Amino acid sequence: MTINPLYSLAGVLVGLVVGLTGVGGGSLMTPLLVLVFGFHPATAVGTDLLYASATKTVGTTVHGWRGTVEWRVVARLAMGSVPAAILTLLVLGHAGMTARDTSMTISVVLGIALMLSGLATFFRARIVGWLTPRLGEGTERRAAGWTIALGALLGVLVSLTSVGAGALGMTALLVLYPRLPISRLVGSDIAHAVPLTLLAGIGHWWLGSVDGSLLVSLLVGSVPGIIVGSIVASRISDRILSPILAVVLMIVGWKLVAG
Repeated sequence: MTINPLYSLAGVLVGLVVGLTGVGGGSLMTPLLVLVFGFHPATAVGTDLLYASATKTVGTTVHGWRGTVEWRVVARLAMGSVPAAILTLLVLGHAGMTARDTSMTISVVLGIALMLSGLATFFRARIVGWLTPRLGEGTERRAAGWTIALGALLGVLVSLTSVGAGALGMTALLVLYPRLPISRLVGSDIAHAVPLTLLAGIGHWWLGSVDGSLLVSLLVGSVPGIIVGSIVASRISDRILSPILAVVLMIVGWKLVAG
């Protein structure tokens, strides 16, 4: 197993974005591996999933220590995402990870997920402001049902594309739980991503779509990148970074869909 400095550099760049904005790990890493380095979409997704589980474990530890994880929300998301992820992986295994049709399907779904993530990142405040009064806070049972359904959707998206748990998940949680502090929703979203990405990553490894050397190379670069990005984040306005990230996601998503 060798470390490729070029892949580590990619890890540094994506780590910087994650540290600066809080989103963009899977949204940037997977298309980067497919479009720039030429990896098969399944290999890019599988490797990125295990990469995400490792990096987000650190984030969950910090949020758990600070008490900013709403575990009931995490449990509800997992109730939907875990079965959905397992079912998606079984379908992928049956279809064949290296089949041309599978590759095209993953690329198209990845592109759509990226464009939706870009829209959710750019218009998050407007989306939340428009949906919240129309849906109403409702009952605890209603919120639980919608959260489980959200988890199922994320389970499919993340298993197929490694994208969706960040921008899309957070936007939906802000609508479903308007009374909870944002810090607790962020912590809950990150905590839920750990078992989901780990399960999906192990499933892709079992299907043979994980590159071990690539995974190690990415981790070597991403850890210092996230640290530096987190330090610099306090000095750069979110109003500058979020629109840039949103535009990049939509452009990359369109390129993947258009072929």
